[in-house]
Parts: sequence; structure tokens; C-alpha cells
Amino acid sequence: MEHYELIRSSRKTLALEITRDGRLLVRAPMRAAKRDIDAFVSAHEAWITKHLAEQRQLPPEPSADEIRAMAERAKEIIPPKVAHWSEVTGLRPTGITITAARTRYGSCSGKNRLSFSCFLVNYPDAAIDLVVVHELCHIREKNHGPGFYALLSRYLPDHRERKRLLKSPRDTTKEGEELF
Repeated sequence: MEHYELIRSSRKTLALEITRDGRLLVRAPMRAAKRDIDAFVSAHEAWITKHLAEQRQLPPEPSADEIRAMAERAKEIIPPKVAHWSEVTGLRPTGITITAARTRYGSCSGKNRLSFSCFLVNYPDAAIDLVVVHELCHIREKNHGPGFYALLSRYLPDHRERKRLLKSPRDTTKEGEELF
């Protein structure tokens, strides 16, 4: 049986988690018996083995210095793209923020402030442009309904192909989850 870290809490069910650094966490109710937890882990051994192997195949996480460098590059690359696409679309954000977000490439606040992940700089320009235009479109259309996609298609008819450029082994999103 794989070694695991046990985290007890007021939850009612058992759950498994593989961390970014390849550790196996088991989340358990406070009163769950150790033998029941071990049986749960043993019953999911195939799932654990598969996901640990996948996690170990990924390149190492960037260091804090590497993240700072990506953020600096993003500050040079993304604002000019936002300015360009703002001119093209007529959609103007109230501000731009560069973050180290890992689960979303971009977001648009209710006050039309755009945030972009510094990790975007690791993707081709066509993918960065997609995220910029996607977030600008949220200034007018706050959801992912038909109106949003009609607006996005007006400016980037190839947005579906561009979205494929954002897929990589490092993606932490689940199937079907929004990337931005």
C-alpha cells in the first residue's frame, strides 16, 4: 500500500488527493477508523498508481524566481495586447493585473478589471490573444452564453483552434472546467 498523509476534519466522507509535488493525501472524518482508511486506500490502489505516475511525468514546478521572471515578462507582453484588442473591439477594462494564478489563465471582475496569469507567457501569441479577447468580451457579456460566444467569434473566428493551444500536461483544470 502506498504511503499517505492523513488529514482529519469534520467531513463525512473519505477522499484522495495527489498534490503537485506527488504526495498522496487522504482526507477523512475525525472518527474514521484507521483500518477503514487503509481499506479505502487499498481499494483505490489502481487509481493512486495511475495518478501518481502521471504526476511524476510532469516537469518540475517553477521556482519563485522563475515565477517572478514570468510575471515580469507578462507585464511587458500582456498590456500591449490588451491595448491593441481594446482598440479592435472597443471594449475597455478598468485595469489589468498580472497574477501567479495556476488554475485560470484570465478573469474579468464585475467592475471590468482584467486579471491574467503570468503562466500565459509560456504559450504562443495566438493563445495569449485568445485569453485577452476572451476576457475583454466579458466586459460586455458576463457569462459564457450564446451572446458571449457570438461576440468572441466576431473577433476571433478561430477561437476553438486557439483554445487547443492552451492545453498542456501542466494544466490543472478538470475536463470541462473553464480555463478562464
